[in-house]
Amino acid sequence: MIASRRTVLQLSLAFATIAGAPAFAAPRRARIMMLSDLHSSYGRLAQLLAQVDRVIARDRSPCLMLLNGDLFEAGNVVARRSQGVVDWAFLAALSKRCPVVINLGNHDADLVDDLVKTVARAQALGITVLTDIDDARTGKPIAPAEAMIDMGFPVRVLGIGTPAMGTYPEAIRPTLRVPPPAVRARDELAKGAPDGGLLVLMSHAGLDADREILPLLPDGSLCLGGHDHLTLVHEMGRSRYVHPGAGGVNLSVATLDPANQARPIRVEQIAIDASGPTDRPLAALITATMKAHLTPAETQVVARLPKALSLGDTGRRVAAIMAKAANADIGFIGHTTLGAGLPAGDVSQYALDAAVRFDGALMVAIVDAATARSIMARTNQDGDVDFSHRTGDSLYAAPAAPPTTGPVRIVTTDWCARHQASYFGRDDLVFSEMPRTRLKAAIKAALAETLAH
Repeated sequence: MIASRRTVLQLSLAFATIAGAPAFAAPRRARIMMLSDLHSSYGRLAQLLAQVDRVIARDRSPCLMLLNGDLFEAGNVVARRSQGVVDWAFLAALSKRCPVVINLGNHDADLVDDLVKTVARAQALGITVLTDIDDARTGKPIAPAEAMIDMGFPVRVLGIGTPAMGTYPEAIRPTLRVPPPAVRARDELAKGAPDGGLLVLMSHAGLDADREILPLLPDGSLCLGGHDHLTLVHEMGRSRYVHPGAGGVNLSVATLDPANQARPIRVEQIAIDASGPTDRPLAALITATMKAHLTPAETQVVARLPKALSLGDTGRRVAAIMAKAANADIGFIGHTTLGAGLPAGDVSQYALDAAVRFDGALMVAIVDAATARSIMARTNQDGDVDFSHRTGDSLYAAPAAPPTTGPVRIVTTDWCARHQASYFGRDDLVFSEMPRTRLKAAIKAALAETLAH
């Protein structure tokens, strides 16, 4: 698929006219805005759109928006009941501001019964959709795997999905065929970047799969990662590997300057404040949609916090609650089990469900102190962690200091216990289920204590 330079400039000129900015001259550089794993994050979409406007208005450089999968979230009851009216309004608004490219993720059929329907609706908005996923019913690609975008210089964009079939909606799994990421990437990356241009790889395969792909990138390429909800910028020579986080917590912006041979790509991560300026029409739609679709039980206040918690601090708070509920020495919660940090002030059931996306059984195991220390070394990766020590699936843990001697009782969720090799770095842990104890019930009971203070 080809988006012409004329289209790029016309869209950018239209925005400049609306904003009262001067018309574009011939561009010498360009910007790519990047998001991954939005998961129907209604607490930040209006703020994100306002930030997009500020990036576009900076100067006369043409802009492109890349959305790297998992735009939708069935666990958001408002998104599900409204059939994603807010998500689609956000996408429509973006498409009027600059060209948009979506690489399909495993949650992009969450609000429909067929991934093909998501593709068709996005394409109807003029959005370019990419994927290497084939439709098993027809044997044909669900969407093209690459596009060439003219931004004053050619930008070749490739899309790769995740083969982790257990993360797609169960009903659509038989309709999908997803190739191994490294196999597909090896063939496509060998073709290189276009003459005088840039190669961009959008991978929703996750960090562990990307480690096999990154050495294949031609020097001076941009790779946008997703699926693992990480926040990082990793430099590899003149190439950049970027994860913008999840839930709209950051907008990553790459400034492209092919004439700068030493540093053709510069990346910044712009934090999105949930209480910051908003796009007013989208904010009004979000307010009205939530009012129309939330029940009294979902708006009920279940906790009251003196300050907002970051995603990492929320994870450690939840892990500590799990440890107490299981009478364990350490609690572990999977990073992507969480969606957002807990807000300050009154916390509704809806906000709690946005922070803790999935429910599950609590699973306990007994390990020796050395094993506990080795597991802890892999946890709490929300800080400044060297790239070589990062994992795709990761855990938050509390308390931070495990016992130094004797047997150590640990607790986690059934999902992490079933996928312990990914989360714990080993597959020899023997877990047993705690009877009559569920994750969300334990968290809600513990947080209810905050209402008394």
